[in-house]
Amino acid sequence: MHHLGSRRGFGTDFRAALVFHQNIGLFDSIVLEDDYNTASLRSSPLGLDCSNHFLFNPTLFSIPNLTLVVYSITTPSQATPDFSKMVNRNFLLGALAAAATTAIAQDSGSENIRFGNAFSLGATNSYIIEAETTLFPGKTQSGDTPRLALWPGMGTDQNQLIQAIVLGSSDAQGEQCGGKPHVSGEWCAFASALQDDVQLQGDTFPVKSNQGVKIHYKYDETSGNTTQTVSVEGKVVSTLSTKSGKAIGFGTAEEAQNEFKGVVYEHSYVNTTVVLAAADAQFASTLGKTGATGNLVTKDNKTFKVDKIVIAEYSFPASV
Repeated sequence: MHHLGSRRGFGTDFRAALVFHQNIGLFDSIVLEDDYNTASLRSSPLGLDCSNHFLFNPTLFSIPNLTLVVYSITTPSQATPDFSKMVNRNFLLGALAAAATTAIAQDSGSENIRFGNAFSLGATNSYIIEAETTLFPGKTQSGDTPRLALWPGMGTDQNQLIQAIVLGSSDAQGEQCGGKPHVSGEWCAFASALQDDVQLQGDTFPVKSNQGVKIHYKYDETSGNTTQTVSVEGKVVSTLSTKSGKAIGFGTAEEAQNEFKGVVYEHSYVNTTVVLAAADAQFASTLGKTGATGNLVTKDNKTFKVDKIVIAEYSFPASV
């Protein structure tokens, strides 16, 4: 689902940016407030705390015809990193363009998107040809709950997002899931992709809190398509195939939408595997964990595995 949050009329002077989080060594696309020097993290695809304000120092890259600048989060104890040694320039510019495109697309809507804890890998110097994990979503909030989405996603070199979703919501995709009325305490699982700023999805299927949702992504070199297969207890319940480009990163997300507030309970991903097209000795070093645990292992720098990722309980404040 869309990655950038609170919407407002930015006009021509809004700024999208890429922020380097020195403490975890990863980049994050955000939308800035109008103040050029002081900005808030309005939305964080990496699941970082968006409630605080930081000082930003512009550096290095901009894109013609767009007011896009790369920033680094700085405090008195942090040095500004050398971006040129940390990330491929084309990837950096591509990520900036994606941030701008998404921000513009969302400007006319009404959703307020926020993110919680996360486990992430990327970007790779190669690309991902296959990934698999089984999500155990845990319990949902009871009562009239606005939308909460849990998903393991892959960002691509064409600025698309592959993301099978497990949704917890009182509306559950229009009050129905799998052709049945939504049942309190159940989740709704489906294959999905954010493709050119349009949300695509496969069939929906209701999932109990203790059931595992197996999610498999496979890239086809010949067609250039990535196929998603979502299974519950051995039964394929949803599929989707899209020409989204080559995936270069993998990560989990807790996505709060609209007026969602309150607790996202602890949940887990088991038997997670990410397979690259070619060995990348630096890929493991891109691992980022925010409110998450899990040991990443590899024997050949091509196939990476995590037995169990545990995402800690997280509380979303009321939407602002």
